[in-house]
Amino acid sequence: MAQDLIKDGKFEYFTEGEGTPIIILHGLMGGLSNFQGVIDYFPKLGYQVVVPSLPLYTMPLIKTSVGTFAKHINSFIEHMGWEEVILLGNSLGGHIGLVTTKLYPKKIKALIITGSSGLYESAMGESYPKRGDYEYIKKKSEDVFYDPAVATKEIVDEVFGVVNDRKKLIKTLAIAKSAIRHNMANDLPKMTTPTCIIWGKQDGVTPPNVAEEFHEKLPDSDLFWIDKCGHAAMMEHPREFNEVLHQWLKERQF
Repeated sequence: MAQDLIKDGKFEYFTEGEGTPIIILHGLMGGLSNFQGVIDYFPKLGYQVVVPSLPLYTMPLIKTSVGTFAKHINSFIEHMGWEEVILLGNSLGGHIGLVTTKLYPKKIKALIITGSSGLYESAMGESYPKRGDYEYIKKKSEDVFYDPAVATKEIVDEVFGVVNDRKKLIKTLAIAKSAIRHNMANDLPKMTTPTCIIWGKQDGVTPPNVAEEFHEKLPDSDLFWIDKCGHAAMMEHPREFNEVLHQWLKERQF
């Protein structure tokens, strides 16, 4: 799908459909393909699905932080001329969505988070010293999902490539540290944007109690569980994820 990316000034993005913009924010090791189910489903329902490339590895190291990525998304919204958008983020993408919503609440009509960092996450951590060990990276990638088969060779190869590229590894560690530092526990009670929380019951990266804490702290949130599901619900159970999200958007009239 790389050939379908639109290059527009400093921005690069994929877009499909017309209507209310749903901006998808991928995770640290994720990409556009992680949201293929959402991309296939929502344009038919009157939404414009947009996946901007996040400058995870191109931002200067000193500026590599969750806050900077949130500002980048705000610049993208302004560049596209949108007054209001819906944000959908997984893992680090959820965290960027939360920070964007905190900083620019008038522009965010609704927020959807799944397996989001921002309160707690179990990072790959000790795996980095073993970055040359393919089998170890494979096991770590499989642990992200309830069903290890979801971690295809393509996904494992991508993670292996990142952790064995010194520049990307340094950026990855910087982003992970920024995410841990940027804890949102005190911000959430002041954030009144309607928020849909969709979580895997067996998420081992951001465990279920994290979803419960997001739900408890966010004043206007709804929490939905997907069973037999790990850290990336939209990948493991795309049909159920889409149905839950579509129903929520309908009920909230977005």
